[in-house]
Amino acid sequence: MSCAALTVRSITARPVVLRLKRPVVARIATITEWPLILIDILTEEGIVGRSYLEPYIVKSMRYLVPALNDLDALFRGRKVAPIELFDAARKSLHFVGYEGLSMIAASGLDMAAWDALAKAANLPLCVMLGGSIGKVKCYNSNGLWLKNPGALAEESLELRDEGGFAGLKLRLGRERAADDLAALDCVRKAVGEDMHLMVDFNQGLDLAEALQRCHMIDDHGLAWIEEPIVYDNLDGYARLAAELKTPLQIGENFYGPREMHKALQKQACDLVMPDFMRIGGVTGWMRAAAIAGAAGIPVSTHLYPEVAAHMMRVTETAHWLEWQDWADPILKTPYQLKDGFLHIPDVPGIGLEWNEKAVQARLV
Repeated sequence: MSCAALTVRSITARPVVLRLKRPVVARIATITEWPLILIDILTEEGIVGRSYLEPYIVKSMRYLVPALNDLDALFRGRKVAPIELFDAARKSLHFVGYEGLSMIAASGLDMAAWDALAKAANLPLCVMLGGSIGKVKCYNSNGLWLKNPGALAEESLELRDEGGFAGLKLRLGRERAADDLAALDCVRKAVGEDMHLMVDFNQGLDLAEALQRCHMIDDHGLAWIEEPIVYDNLDGYARLAAELKTPLQIGENFYGPREMHKALQKQACDLVMPDFMRIGGVTGWMRAAAIAGAAGIPVSTHLYPEVAAHMMRVTETAHWLEWQDWADPILKTPYQLKDGFLHIPDVPGIGLEWNEKAVQARLV
């Protein structure tokens, strides 16, 4: 493998806003518009590394785009060495802390840097990291929000058939526990016993509610129960994990691999699902995956299905990929789904190319 040396010429960050086909309706928020920040690292050698961030809230882009512009000024003329750039980005923001927006900005830069490096090697990212092109098992997370339970049966069949999925995620956390149970029953009857069902409370419960509600669904044959309480209450998660038979899933709010280590040390979960913009991009994922692998903990992904597919091919305890197509409208060639698997394209890098006409129509 020959990998050309690359030098950063510029870093650009462009904010776009997409309209969600199925709005996010969770106990803690309703989201109809989905923000993306498109990141391009242009190198002196002509290779462009690409990534995007999904910061949930449109107004958060007011802070993240300037942070990425500051990194542009910091890294012009430097070699594209992703691990070094990642560490330098974090250290440059040390005095405002390693979590939150600092980590998110560094993560976006990191993913684009790895994309550029893999393109320079003329290899798909997963191949450059020692894996191979292939398919990745995924579940559909595009819907089943807090709707009326009676409306979920039809939607669950639509979601199943979008890609021949064998797994679906259902959101819980309605005001009445009985309505959550009704929603679960409606979906299960519609899709059958062979469907893997994951449920997500989106941090909507306090510990007392979680103890009651999680026990109520503990015999429903679920693949996991996800984030019933606020993400940083690791002591509460440890209590839930000790009491429940159903695997407990957390991790999308781990800001860096050390936070995963803390959670596993406290036995706060049975499964982990890092988010690329919080765990530290590709660099942070590799470090976190090693921790989970050493502990024998299955690792799933959160958002970012394109880079996630590559990383699952090189993750020791790879479990499920979360499929969401929310970025597809601005991608030139979205990844292909078939029979519940996401197929990595045999192209250099991550495989992200922008549909510039669609981007221009959605810039803010």
